[in-house]
Amino acid sequence: MSKINEQGSFEGRRAIVTGAARGIGFAIASRLHERGASVMIADINGDGASEACERIDASSPRLCSFAVDIADTEQIDATVKAAEERWGGLDILINNAAHARFGTVLEMPPEDLDYSYAVGLRGNFFCLQSAARAMAAGDGGKIVNVSSMTVPLGHARNVAYSAMKGAIEVITRVAAVELAPHNIQVNAIAPGPIDTELSRAVLTERGRADRLRHLPGGRFGLPDDIAGAALFLASAEAEWVTGSILAVDGGYTATGVFEH
Repeated sequence: MSKINEQGSFEGRRAIVTGAARGIGFAIASRLHERGASVMIADINGDGASEACERIDASSPRLCSFAVDIADTEQIDATVKAAEERWGGLDILINNAAHARFGTVLEMPPEDLDYSYAVGLRGNFFCLQSAARAMAAGDGGKIVNVSSMTVPLGHARNVAYSAMKGAIEVITRVAAVELAPHNIQVNAIAPGPIDTELSRAVLTERGRADRLRHLPGGRFGLPDDIAGAALFLASAEAEWVTGSILAVDGGYTATGVFEH
């Protein structure tokens, strides 16, 4: 794995960012490319991934898109292989793609729990596994998983989502230990309330107001707030950071807020 040539530069680094057609993933992919990395934007929405490349830099040879459903392990392996063939290896995985269905403990049907685990837990695990195999065959790398503020807080109707994100935190710690001999650092970010297209679609105005009221800084986070943390964990400055869960939530979890 090549070291950065100057502080903040990712020149020569090769990255996959999953779920990067919009929102947090897009912000991370854009910042990595801006700092010199070669970036594959991987998303279940192939057209959206292509459009994301065009929005960042339509003419850049350091950008490409790939359509992948991370519920399918064969598609995951194909994504990693495509990145290796295009870039000559893989240094960074931003394991951002996830989806879940929401409902209460009393109402959650088996198919909704299974769906949430197939994408958010199983999909993320096998993205990590496939990328780690590629990195272990090279000089190592950085894996950044995405957890959530909901893990320690017990938000109502989030049982499937919070459970899968909690499992991702466990995977992060175990993978950090097992992959350390291969010079692979594994960490996770736990975002707080982020103002994205998706969050605006799933939260009611009352829900948004409730969350805003419990944010000490008085504002929602932005995708770029998460991107800054992700770039630190993916950088050479974080060589001795592994197995950590970094809360990037504007102090939201520190308030100990309880939501209904």
